[in-house]
Amino acid sequence: MSLKYAIIGCGRISPNHIAAAIENNLNIVALCDIVLENMQDKLLDFNLPESTTLYTNYKEMLEKEKPELVAICTESGNHGQIALDCIEAGSNLIIEKPIALSLEEADEIIMKSKEMNVKVSACHQNRFNKSVQKIREAVEEKRFGRLLHGTAHIRWNRGEDYYKQAPWRGTWEQDGGALMNQCIHNIDLLRWMMGDDIIEVVGMTDNLNHSFIEAEDLGMALIKFSNGSYGIVEGTTNIYPRNLEETLYIFGNKGTVKAGGKSVNLIEEWEFADKKDDPNEVKEKYQENPPNVYGFGHYPLYADVIDAIKNDREPYVTAEDGRRAIELVLAIYKSSAEGKSVKLPIQKCSTLDFKGRF
Repeated sequence: MSLKYAIIGCGRISPNHIAAAIENNLNIVALCDIVLENMQDKLLDFNLPESTTLYTNYKEMLEKEKPELVAICTESGNHGQIALDCIEAGSNLIIEKPIALSLEEADEIIMKSKEMNVKVSACHQNRFNKSVQKIREAVEEKRFGRLLHGTAHIRWNRGEDYYKQAPWRGTWEQDGGALMNQCIHNIDLLRWMMGDDIIEVVGMTDNLNHSFIEAEDLGMALIKFSNGSYGIVEGTTNIYPRNLEETLYIFGNKGTVKAGGKSVNLIEEWEFADKKDDPNEVKEKYQENPPNVYGFGHYPLYADVIDAIKNDREPYVTAEDGRRAIELVLAIYKSSAEGKSVKLPIQKCSTLDFKGRF
């Protein structure tokens, strides 16, 4: 029996979710958005059944439809409260990144979902890239030997048109800047690959080229992991004239890997001391060519969450994983604002703490 599914927020990222829901045979019972036109477009684009109900009030939708799985794709600043209301209504969740803009809200989501026994997955779909899965396998098999350092580079372009499309973008209240919005996927991968636990972060952020937004368009960070390895983050939306690359490097004393492409979907370097596989074969076998930076990860992420619900297990990408990604971004913001290194873990922090920064 297919699960009853609804989506809240029918903007830029929603087509990826709706397509993944259809491919996974979910029963799409409702669309919800405060702009009716956004929903009508999706009905037509995806030829959704006439029985699909449109709502402008998500609480009414939860009450009437009682969906078993809900995707939250609204402005980032609303993710937390909507998630808590959905959990309260007994719905399982896929929450677009970032899962919240404050650690307190993220913690509440985690706590409440356990209380209500619902599954919550953070939509970090790049973890499902073939390239990323292959790198993760090498990490788990300890093929890198001792992890030394890893780097995440997100060299993208976002112009004024992008921000004009949706006035919430680039605000501290609803979004954050380049690191929280555009770079969080690769930041998540770096933290996951390098061992998750972080001791200390040194960050610098600035707004150099986007005077029309509140938050940063450039962020740099040095990270010290508890296993003795280091990380570097370089994230920007200032690259002229278009997106250049998103790359992830992992360096160990017995292995070197570089993933690149539009959304870390290609393996560009693959060298291991154990010579277990042919680098050229790996590069050939684990490459994907997605049409845009969103990649192909939504479909497998949905498949995993559906299986997690049916078999009462944790999803592959959990709410805790979502919290770890925002904790690292907030630590970079905090370090930059305070002009000193920040020790982790952090218990309380929000994008709103940095209002008026630039």
